[in-house]
Amino acid sequence: MSELTERQKVILSLVVHEYVRTANPVGSKNLVKHYHLDYSPATVRNELAALTEAQFLSQPHTSAGRVPTEKGYRFFVSGLIQMRELPEETRRMIEHQFSQAQQGMDGWIKLAASILADQANAISVVSAPLPNRTRMKYVSLISITNKQILMILVLAGGQMQQRFLFVNESTTQTQLNEIADLLNRMFEGKNSEEIRNLSREIPQMGSVADEIVRTLLSTLYDTDALQTGEVYTDGLNKVLSEPEFSDSEEARRTLRFLEEKPLLQSFLSKTTREQKVGGIQVFFGGDGLLKDIANCSLVVARYGMQGVATGTIGVLGPMRMEYSKNIPTVRFLAGILSDLVTDSSQ
Repeated sequence: MSELTERQKVILSLVVHEYVRTANPVGSKNLVKHYHLDYSPATVRNELAALTEAQFLSQPHTSAGRVPTEKGYRFFVSGLIQMRELPEETRRMIEHQFSQAQQGMDGWIKLAASILADQANAISVVSAPLPNRTRMKYVSLISITNKQILMILVLAGGQMQQRFLFVNESTTQTQLNEIADLLNRMFEGKNSEEIRNLSREIPQMGSVADEIVRTLLSTLYDTDALQTGEVYTDGLNKVLSEPEFSDSEEARRTLRFLEEKPLLQSFLSKTTREQKVGGIQVFFGGDGLLKDIANCSLVVARYGMQGVATGTIGVLGPMRMEYSKNIPTVRFLAGILSDLVTDSSQ
């Protein structure tokens, strides 16, 4: 932080605040008048020129004011920003919404995405929690017809997978309950490798039980192959109405990034792989990883139980976002989801 004087830090911070508020280039006279600065417009103008030369600010047109650059936003977020706690009323409102939503992990994730989009006025991005290696919590088997079965597999962390099986032998619900009870006793808390080894010890229960175990293992293998859980988004209309996206090409690039779920999953996995639960990261312009969001920022946190099951929650929007509000909002919701994952894993 030593590369700027204290006065330059103050002026840079005010330029960011004003540009976030108005989306218009910021001039020296406007800063002095609006923030009642003790400096003269000429002094502020000289500092704006110095900040521009150092690439913390840019000047869209010769006669226009200044706007923050990616370097300016980075500097602001890394040391100048003044975080504020969410108001008590807001925290209570969010907690009440979750207490009323007894929907399971998928429902809670969708609720978190909706609340975050509204609070941050940006696109929310929330991935379902997955363990480092998928572990089974319990399995339920439901007879649809005498040869069709619905397998409901609940994983550690609360994620649920459903699979339909077509078997060669007729099977009653009573028989399926017996198979499910046995599998739950043997496999609860086990990963795919452990289940594969234990499955050799299962008493002979016929071809139906064998097919159920094969489907269970296949489901776990598929989940292990994912680097992050299913991703939910909300609030797209909030961002596309911002002036930064008046250029339809910018909007198309952002849409493409959000619609290509494998790309989004891979990006979230790469950026949060080494992040601790509860930690916040801010990525500017995809940090060179994705050109489709080169003009955006992404504020993300990892939630869940370290070493058991984790997911990612964050907001995506133009760099001109309200970091001082969005960062604590993401952190607060990450804490709520972490508590839910902990409860679901016990």
